[in-house]
Amino acid sequence: MMREQVIYDKHFDLHYINKFASLMTLGNGYLGLRATHEEDYAEQTRGMYAAGIYNKAAANDPSDLVNLPDMIGMRIEIDDEIFSLLNGNILSYERKLNLANGELQREILWKSNSGSRFRLIFQRFVAKNDLHLLAAKVTITSLDKKAKLKIVTGINAQQTNFGKQHLIEEKVRVIDEQMMQGVYKTTESGHTIALAASCRCSVQSDVSFTAKNRQLLSTIKQDLTVNSPFVLEKIGSVFTSLDQDQACNDPESSSENAIKTIESFSYDDLLAQSTRKWEQFWQRKRVKVTSTKEFDQFSLDFALYQVEIMTPAHDARFSVGAKGLTGEGYKGHVFWDTEIFIAPFHLFTEPETARKLLSYRYLRLEQAKEKAALNGYEGALFPWESAFSGKEETPEYAAINIRTGERQKVASALAEHHIVADIAYAVVQYYSNTHDYAFMKKEGLALLKETCRFWISRAVKENGHLSIKDVIGPDEYTEHIDNNAFTNYMAAYNVEQALYFMDKFGDIDHLLMDRGQDFLNHLYLPKPNVHHIIPQDDTFLSKPEIDLTRYKENQGSQGILLDYSRHEINEMQILKQADVVMLLYLFPELFPSEVVTKNLHYYEEHTIHDSSLSKAIHAIVAARCGENEKAYRFFQEACLIDLGPNPHSSDEGLHAASLGAIWLAAIFGFANLSFKNNRLILNPKLPASWSELTFPLHFRGTSLTISLTHQKIKLTKVEGPEITVEVNGEEIRVSDKIEVFR
Repeated sequence: MMREQVIYDKHFDLHYINKFASLMTLGNGYLGLRATHEEDYAEQTRGMYAAGIYNKAAANDPSDLVNLPDMIGMRIEIDDEIFSLLNGNILSYERKLNLANGELQREILWKSNSGSRFRLIFQRFVAKNDLHLLAAKVTITSLDKKAKLKIVTGINAQQTNFGKQHLIEEKVRVIDEQMMQGVYKTTESGHTIALAASCRCSVQSDVSFTAKNRQLLSTIKQDLTVNSPFVLEKIGSVFTSLDQDQACNDPESSSENAIKTIESFSYDDLLAQSTRKWEQFWQRKRVKVTSTKEFDQFSLDFALYQVEIMTPAHDARFSVGAKGLTGEGYKGHVFWDTEIFIAPFHLFTEPETARKLLSYRYLRLEQAKEKAALNGYEGALFPWESAFSGKEETPEYAAINIRTGERQKVASALAEHHIVADIAYAVVQYYSNTHDYAFMKKEGLALLKETCRFWISRAVKENGHLSIKDVIGPDEYTEHIDNNAFTNYMAAYNVEQALYFMDKFGDIDHLLMDRGQDFLNHLYLPKPNVHHIIPQDDTFLSKPEIDLTRYKENQGSQGILLDYSRHEINEMQILKQADVVMLLYLFPELFPSEVVTKNLHYYEEHTIHDSSLSKAIHAIVAARCGENEKAYRFFQEACLIDLGPNPHSSDEGLHAASLGAIWLAAIFGFANLSFKNNRLILNPKLPASWSELTFPLHFRGTSLTISLTHQKIKLTKVEGPEITVEVNGEEIRVSDKIEVFR
């Protein structure tokens, strides 16, 4: 069993209140519950989200991932004094999230203004074994005198998405003088959400119910005696009209029945059931590292925990938002993050989940074709930001420039088209790993063919070759440029693979194949110049340079936008994030090693790393180049994007892609895993501070455990057929367990 791995919050600080609310999020892929305090603070953003539940507050607004009614909040009064950490004195305070079992605990020794001491212990979890269940427990002990306690809690539908209300209250009721239930409907998308909650406490408690102002509340009154703990347990359930696992029941009935089914179980009973499911997860998927710095193991555990709880593995209609289910940043929208940064973890540990994430795109293929047609293209143009409907959700304008009063137009939906090829790349990676014939013949090939059509129609003829003009690559500080290297090479790969799989599966479209071959014969692909540098686009290398030192020191802040307009940045050699380096990561054998190293150095010098996607990718490419010290520094900096000291780095949610990329850096960087000719290749590049790296890997139906040290490599087949692995250039057949000395 994994030993306890804990995120601690040891000092109550309003500056960090929303950062820790994100960091300590609970979830299971269906639900995400921010770790806000039970008591209210004006600064904190409460949040509970269900995968797939989006809504538009107004006709022209993008969809929001709806902030559901709150079930965790409590108003606690002791001797008529409202409990708040802003009143009285905090004698001790500790809050912790145990990653091993997904339970959040907070313990406080509080001295009221009247001078009496009370111990308050708060516990909660979202069940891993039951998608719809959450539970909380509060234990309050008076240490000095008898006291009167009042707790008010229930279902609070006053929640909004930064002030925008998305829910209509359809019904609230109390069932059998025990269970509270609220039924709500989204105003535009028409989804129904039903929540039920039941509070359990002492038979001596005085319990009453009220409903007013979108709140259904239970009031519990109890006399406290000295050193006699009062315990309140609250069990909740959440169901929506999108649920598929309760096909014969509506959300209202399902939420009620769920509470009735578990009413005989205590909080501890339910936690034990959830814990067993977490134990299975860690046994099957944990990456273990022996390092001189304990933070490395913690960072990997944290990343895997978060990726797991934000992935809706239960339903192929949903995907992973840029903030997962940890907050309202980016409105909960889905980007290229899923296919490139998050899906690989699932692909190499539980391929069925990766299949579902690709099915999310297939199920919205018609909407992507509609967008392409609307923009004058053929095939499928997937939205830069998507939600449940599959339509483009990117806001038309960004924030207002407070100096000019003008809104900055967002160009991503119009030009950041590499997402089309990113999806195709993920399709091919999935098939290469799984040989899932049924998926590829239907969903996969449909995605490849329609994305192929798009690129053929997107290119324009000039000077005897085809160009892809007016695009934005991964580097979003360089907009509206021509022949972005990343985009062009990805488009070529997309078309090449579409032709290959059409031929392989006998799904021949002769016209498309002819057009595709012509595209490949004439598409301009930027080549390294005399200095071995691959031009990021047609004009990047001719633009002036500036000293980026102070901006790199404050990376992630986008502070450069305070000194320069976007137009000015666009006309200089300034990168927000990896672009050519991203290309080198995805295609490690595309260029000779000397070219890879020189481009890594050149472009990193010009990269501010204002995007959370950047550092881990640089870590991988640096490791492959044998620059282990630099790679390890990039890795550690990537781990600090959410876990670092910046008090507001994660206020609106965690950086999902960055978390997925921490796993990528360990496996594709330091283990230096790659694939060629249907076999695994290992050429480890462990940091000096790591003495051992052990991780599970699923490939072609075989589950392996791979353990690496600086002296040897141990490969253990857990299940599945015999497999060939190339280790440092030598082919090895793995049928059971084998050790190779390096």
